[in-house]
Amino acid sequence: MPTQTKTTVPSAHDVLVPETLLKKRKSDAKAREEKLAKAGELRKAKKAKRQVIFKRAEQYSKEYKSVEREQIRLRRLAKSKGDFYVPAQPKVAFVVRLRGISNIAPKPRKILQLLRLLQINNGVFVKLTRATQQMLQLVEPYVTYGEPNLKTVRELIYKRGYAKVNRQRLPLSDNAIVEENLGKYGIISVEDLVHEIYTAGPHFKEANQFLWTFKLSNPNGGFADRKFTHFVEGGDTGDREFDINRIVRRMN
Repeated sequence: MPTQTKTTVPSAHDVLVPETLLKKRKSDAKAREEKLAKAGELRKAKKAKRQVIFKRAEQYSKEYKSVEREQIRLRRLAKSKGDFYVPAQPKVAFVVRLRGISNIAPKPRKILQLLRLLQINNGVFVKLTRATQQMLQLVEPYVTYGEPNLKTVRELIYKRGYAKVNRQRLPLSDNAIVEENLGKYGIISVEDLVHEIYTAGPHFKEANQFLWTFKLSNPNGGFADRKFTHFVEGGDTGDREFDINRIVRRMN
């Protein structure tokens, strides 16, 4: 009988793979491993940062409550002795522009420009020093101002706060924006920003310049009938001390 020859079909394992393809597969696998490793490190870093931010927020909360309790204690002590408790001078003021550009003398106009109050209902934080207090006195007919409490500072920054980055107005939607621009000053979150502004910290100037001028709305119920009269005379302009919190809440 004639012998039959058996033909063998090469299997997939016997197919030769080009060396370039092998190198590409190896480099792709290495890139995937590096990407996964970086993602893992990034997750760990973000988790650690969140813990730092959370601990700082707790520390700030304790600090605020401690100051509040101390003020209550001093007020009660003064009352028990028949005295009056005089709180410390405010460190920060919130200033809101009420009047337009008509009939403004050159000096007050320049001060309003320096304060970044370029439009009606613009608001800014100002660190109170002798120089800034004199500036505010000169522009009292055109602005109203007072001492903001913690709630007002926090609501303004969280609700109306925008960052000024490369002359662009960016919303404070992420702590990364704060850290990228103020991290070198130890300010890495929005809560750090609130604390720096409220307590007039050592980097108040940098934090305040980072914030875009606040754009507020007309207050609910409108202004007083005499908008261009001083607050102590029943109007709206000038120093209104703690009552600034009420008007800002109506404008926020």
